[in-house]
Order: sequence, then structure tokens, then C-alpha cells
Amino acid sequence: MNRKTSRGNRWGLALVGLALVVLGGLALARGLGAWGSARTPIVDDGVRGFFTRNSPGIWWLVALVSIALALLALRWLFVQGRSEISHGAVQLERSPTGITEVSAPGMAHAIAADVESSPIVLRADADLVGSPSRPEVRLRVVADESAPIGELSRHLSTVALPHMRDALDRDHVPAMARVSLEPSPAPHRVVR
Repeated sequence: MNRKTSRGNRWGLALVGLALVVLGGLALARGLGAWGSARTPIVDDGVRGFFTRNSPGIWWLVALVSIALALLALRWLFVQGRSEISHGAVQLERSPTGITEVSAPGMAHAIAADVESSPIVLRADADLVGSPSRPEVRLRVVADESAPIGELSRHLSTVALPHMRDALDRDHVPAMARVSLEPSPAPHRVVR
């Protein structure tokens, strides 16, 4: 699992946990009589009146919020189901005498270093996803915004991706690159 997904999971779970703790605390306070008697119903005439006055609009709002939450939950499940091999190995060759494998983290690091060899690339990161026998590459590239984007495309298609295919000993390796543009950092001058 890459760092961005992992960070998103931690934040999402923390927010859900915080909401549940707050709701649990409110329910406990209500049960202990913090807002009047614990025997009075939570859904009283005021709540029923609100839903009656705002019907059917309130139900459409409830439905939209429910659908949005369901879509977010489905997206989270699909992200969890993506198989990443970033901690395993990539199979290069299978023969009767054995299997030739390379380290997935080492291969990802080499691919990122190859992409960073371009002078217009400020930073690059790579992950190998898919199965060990059918790897795919996900690149995150930060490039200089003042450089021509065609130069980055040329570097990826003529240098980095052919090197990656050669290293993985495959004619075709699916790759996806997410490119962000940032200003180039100012050169540091050394005063003597």
C-alpha cells in the first residue's frame, strides 16, 4: 500500500472513530440525564414535527447523503482490494529448474531513479502493482513547470519505460504516470 493511501486510511479511520466516540459520549450523557430525564424519548414531538414540516425534501437529503456515504465506502473498499506487490518480488522467468525473481521495492526504486535522471524531473516515486507475474507500474512525477512537457514525455517513452521493460524482461508492461508541475527551486549560491 503506498504512503498516500495509507495516510488516507489513517485519516478516514481516525475521523470515523472520532465521530463514533462523540456520538457514544453524547448517548452516554443522555442516558445519565445530562439533558433532562433519561426516560424522555429522543424522538419527541419537536423532532417528529421537523420531519413532518420538511417532508418529502428531508428524505431526499437523507437519500443523497446515504448514497454519497455508500460511494465513499465502495471507493475505500476498491482501494483496499488493489493488489500491490511493493513488498514482494516480481517474477522474471519461470522454468522447470526454478523461478527468477527480483525485489519489487528495489525495482520500483530503480524505475524512479531512471525517471529522475531527466533534468526536468524534480522528484519521482514508483510503485509496482498487480500480480508478481503481471506487474504494472504507477509513477508519481513532479516536473519543472517551466520545462516543455514534451521533453518529459520523450524521456519516459524513450528512456525510462524501455529500461523498465528490459529490466522486467517483458515486451509490454502497463504503466501509468501522474505528473504534477511545480516551480523549480532557486539555485543556491555559495558565498566565500
